[in-house]
Amino acid sequence: MNTSSKPKVKLVLASGGARGMAHIGVIERLEQEGFEIVEVVGCSMGAVVGGLYASGELKAYKDWLLTLKRADIFKLMDFTLAKHGFVKGEKVFSTILQMIGPRKIEDLPINFTAVATDMHTGKEIVFKEGDLFQALRASISIPGIFTPVKYAQTHLIDGGVINPLPLNLVKPEGDEIVVAVDINAPNPVEAIQETPAEETTKDRKNWLSLNWPFLHKDEKAGPIDPNLVDVLQTSYDHMQNRLIQLMVKAYPPNVLVKIPRNTCGMFDFHKAREVIELGAREYDRAVEKSVV
Repeated sequence: MNTSSKPKVKLVLASGGARGMAHIGVIERLEQEGFEIVEVVGCSMGAVVGGLYASGELKAYKDWLLTLKRADIFKLMDFTLAKHGFVKGEKVFSTILQMIGPRKIEDLPINFTAVATDMHTGKEIVFKEGDLFQALRASISIPGIFTPVKYAQTHLIDGGVINPLPLNLVKPEGDEIVVAVDINAPNPVEAIQETPAEETTKDRKNWLSLNWPFLHKDEKAGPIDPNLVDVLQTSYDHMQNRLIQLMVKAYPPNVLVKIPRNTCGMFDFHKAREVIELGAREYDRAVEKSVV
């Protein structure tokens, strides 16, 4: 990319669970290179990172992420037997609410858009104004995991169900460029490895073993039979990857950063440092390939 004139950037951030921490690395590299990010459009975890950035609270969020250990993630999961999902999300989202406070999207210093899905109609719900926290909470309501958000006369779920990389919502003007971050890309790199501590045979048999915050696979033992989280996550990732491919073809960005989907699991937030650093490295790699 030719950075001599430093064009303004419109940033599009995809959904993808804990892999979304890579968005932080991309944002930091853009700022380090002197680009002005004038708009952020995000879906699910991309909406969370984008909303925190637009509200000026991304550093506080990053600092908090860097303190998390595997056991901390488990403590943040407020499990429920509700029929719509098995995590209410109130604990983790209360932390985000404390950071951003009561804010209106239209009052943010940077233009921001979050995407959610109407569970009943399948329509895309676009938040360009209104309560920031409600928009973030709706956008990240992963079906089957987090309980949906009641909104007006309907319920909202993760925007990634229909539009995981909402490139259609940005309209660059003049010399503005679009930088998109796909965190559901194929797996060309080795996944970030776990430290071997605390794994037991019992862990491997647990129905939440794959990518749950306190459990993980034994790679040396080879693949294990898929459990509920395996099925939900893998199916969701494949669906989003296909939707992203179609969106990129229809609305090609100037720079496309690709984060492999085997980088980490959906809830591996204790890997923040490694994932953020990966985001910065993959941004540099994407720029080298760009013709902008």
